[in-house]
Amino acid sequence: MTLLTVDRLGARHGLLQAVREVSFELAEGETVALIGANGAGKTTLLRTVAGAHPPSGGALRYDGADLAGTAAHQRVRRGIALVPEGRRLFPEMTVEENLRVAGHRGRPGRWTLETVLAAFPALRPLRGRLAATLSGGEQQATAIARALMTNPRLLLIDEVSLGLSPRAVDQVYASVTALREHGACLLLVEQDLARALSVADRVICMLEGRVVLDAPAAGLTRDEVVTAYFGGLARRP
Repeated sequence: MTLLTVDRLGARHGLLQAVREVSFELAEGETVALIGANGAGKTTLLRTVAGAHPPSGGALRYDGADLAGTAAHQRVRRGIALVPEGRRLFPEMTVEENLRVAGHRGRPGRWTLETVLAAFPALRPLRGRLAATLSGGEQQATAIARALMTNPRLLLIDEVSLGLSPRAVDQVYASVTALREHGACLLLVEQDLARALSVADRVICMLEGRVVLDAPAAGLTRDEVVTAYFGGLARRP
């Protein structure tokens, strides 16, 4: 079943057209890796889906309903959660406090403080630590766990592994794999192509605000992705 439909979506930053008539669909339980060079429009696309950035055209439909005019906090209550680039935790609050704040804003569902800590066991001994004192990997895990506390059906994660050590990336991707097993629908922005292909059902590549590749991850070659990434001819959906 289709959970999200992006239909000729546009988004601007002043005079800059950051997202240009982007169209794709996400199915319930699907994991899609969104890739592309810096400035391709990936972050703006995620923020527009989450309601944190206004569209300049096109349409978004979530679970069959038009999202036009739906504020970001209302989208959270309907099951859309964004893990932003840079994590954006409350630095002077503890890990547990960061999680509980998100829980108050979300939907009822299977994800509670205890089930989230069970899914992210490395966070349990850190629950009393201030977010500002955490490592990059610990902060990213906390940010994903915080988003889970809203009980999302669609989880948007921007720059999954950016700035993390290899060990921290392993830990974060172990958590992503667990989320997939729980049936979450994931749209991940990722610069590490090998990591993206290891977890994704599908890969979407953006270039200068447009989708230039949309293909199943299985059987997709690195050459095809690199060609699309740098603006050569690519397979279209």
